[in-house]
Amino acid sequence: MSVAGRPARRDPLVDLQWDLRLAEYEAHIRGARQLAPLTVRNYLTDLAPFGDYLRLKNARSLDNLDRWFLRGYLAWLIEVGYVKASVTRKLTALRSFFRFLRDRGVVTREQTDMVGAPRTEKRLPVVASTSGIAELLNRPDLSTDVGKRDRAILELIYSAGLRVSEAASLDVPDVDLAARHIRVLGKGSKQRMCVLGVPAANALRTYLEAVRTKWASRRTGAALLLNRYGGRLSVRSIQCMVKTYAARAGLDPAFHTHVLRHSFATHMLDGGADLRVVQELLGHANPATTQIYTHVSAEQARKAYLNAHPRANDAGSDASERDAAV
Repeated sequence: MSVAGRPARRDPLVDLQWDLRLAEYEAHIRGARQLAPLTVRNYLTDLAPFGDYLRLKNARSLDNLDRWFLRGYLAWLIEVGYVKASVTRKLTALRSFFRFLRDRGVVTREQTDMVGAPRTEKRLPVVASTSGIAELLNRPDLSTDVGKRDRAILELIYSAGLRVSEAASLDVPDVDLAARHIRVLGKGSKQRMCVLGVPAANALRTYLEAVRTKWASRRTGAALLLNRYGGRLSVRSIQCMVKTYAARAGLDPAFHTHVLRHSFATHMLDGGADLRVVQELLGHANPATTQIYTHVSAEQARKAYLNAHPRANDAGSDASERDAAV
């Protein structure tokens, strides 16, 4: 339809075959790279704003984009409200996409290599104290089926240091209660073995024997964690459940499921576990990812020192000197 005699402008994404390229890329990361469904969805979500920006700038060729175009895109993301960490994640997805396009001959170079990600402030992970975790684990009402299931989930995630998506995707055959270990499918479809503590194994056994047998239906399949209708419990449901119990336990409002994983790693290191063992249990490919938990332990040690040592600060020193003078 024309406006004031002008023909309607053709959508640039049609010329760029944007939908086709995205579909090809999705098939590639699902198939050849075997990324988990949640990871695939996150990559596609992170690419969506780039399509909006291509349309906004009326771009006609992916191969002709220069560093100024891409820098403009990153600046636009911040302008419309994305935080730096989100911008960095979107650039990572874009780099993967352009690498795929180059390998397919759609573009002749990886334009995204010409720009750097915005610097983000490195924050230490949020970690709960052992007493805080204990308070959380005691919140579910064990006189109810839902409470038995929820206690099993909380124990499972903390005991094995799982990501919430890993817990939600577990099947019954993945769990060996006799040996107290579970087989976990992590990022990049990599399998690892995780250990269960005695309380976690006991909570899971109670759930399996007293609850899952009642809730299971023909549509259940092998799913370990179920809702009351016999379906696999969703990631979102677990996240909401953890937030609810954290609030009841009086924990930080920022508490979320990943805090259980952070706490697992930090408490392991505090207890003297080797960094490489913790890396293996967490399923980290890069040791540097696990290294951040050593900084958390160091910070906690510093706080404990400042709170406990009589000469940790000026006030303590002055008090000691006054006591000695009396």
